[in-house]
Amino acid sequence: MDKEQKLYTKIGTSLENAVESQMFGKPCFKINGKAFISFFQNCLVCKLTGDEHAEALKLKGAVLFDPSGKGRAMKEWVQLPYEYKAKWKGYAQAALEYVKG
Repeated sequence: MDKEQKLYTKIGTSLENAVESQMFGKPCFKINGKAFISFFQNCLVCKLTGDEHAEALKLKGAVLFDPSGKGRAMKEWVQLPYEYKAKWKGYAQAALEYVKG
């Protein structure tokens, strides 16, 4: 496991009631059966809304998550490069709170 995935796993397992699972064949964490973070191309992928979503997309290299690579991005999901690793936990927590409702 590389450093990016180790950090992703460490963050996911640190979040209360988060359950490790799979989404589109990719590792993810879920709350109440709903995915809120995933790991793809050495990036953290978070389901976000509102200010967090807008802020995340402003980060250089951050993009909407397009797991198929066919221009069908998932509008609420933001893919965050490892260079923003210091922000990963905060975005993961925001994603958990959003999905948890």
